[in-house]
Amino acid sequence: MVARLAKRIYLYVIFVFLYAPIVVLVVYSFNESKSRGHWGGFTLKWYLELFKDTEISRALYNTLMIAILSAIIATIIGTAAAIGIHDMKRVKKAIVMNLTYLPVLNPDIVTGVSLMLLFVFSKAVTQIGLGFFTMLLAHITFNIPYVILSVLPKLKQLNKYVYEAALDLGATPLYALWKVVIPEILPGIFTGFLLAFTLSIDDFVISFFTTGSGVSNLSIYVYSMARRGVNPKINALSTIMFLTVLILLLIVNKRMSKDNSNAKEGLK
Repeated sequence: MVARLAKRIYLYVIFVFLYAPIVVLVVYSFNESKSRGHWGGFTLKWYLELFKDTEISRALYNTLMIAILSAIIATIIGTAAAIGIHDMKRVKKAIVMNLTYLPVLNPDIVTGVSLMLLFVFSKAVTQIGLGFFTMLLAHITFNIPYVILSVLPKLKQLNKYVYEAALDLGATPLYALWKVVIPEILPGIFTGFLLAFTLSIDDFVISFFTTGSGVSNLSIYVYSMARRGVNPKINALSTIMFLTVLILLLIVNKRMSKDNSNAKEGLK
């Protein structure tokens, strides 16, 4: 009894430690005063001023465009790669999977510096300087492994004989892939897309090293603002982003719970 109570208290302390700063941020996004140590009354003016700020709007636009584009492209490439890896033989599959894990385990600063050097040296050939496009390529690069790791478990659950049956019935490999395999692994694809989208919005280190002058996302903008003091408008923006990500996570969890329930009913 005492041990169970101690475990619960320990769990609650961890949750308070993790989420108390977010709660403070949300509360102070409605603070009338700019001071974070003084409550000046409830207000929505920071939310109204947020949408009037052109610099924040530009940073938000860059963030969303890069997140959406990188998530879509990484999902397409990652799904195709996962299907190819799934059909590999054991030794080749192990080698490729270890290479896939490297970008996930690699520190962001190493990935960021490496990509920056690659883009700088390739500028002589491509004539593309650091900016929006290089940041987009960087985000696609680090998102692909996460999509692969999200899709592969669904491929392992897939009954390979269903695909073979579609081929025996006259379907082309591409048609069978589109009509049989993709619908079965769609939950994993959707999860990989949302994970890639969230990671792209959250990234700072890789974005910082692969962007150019005049192009910044929200994380870079907040970093530059922190040197002269964070404006309460950032609290409002962070609150909106937190609620958006929370809603996306609830959708994913609900979808995964529904898929698991359907899978259990199918086994019965």
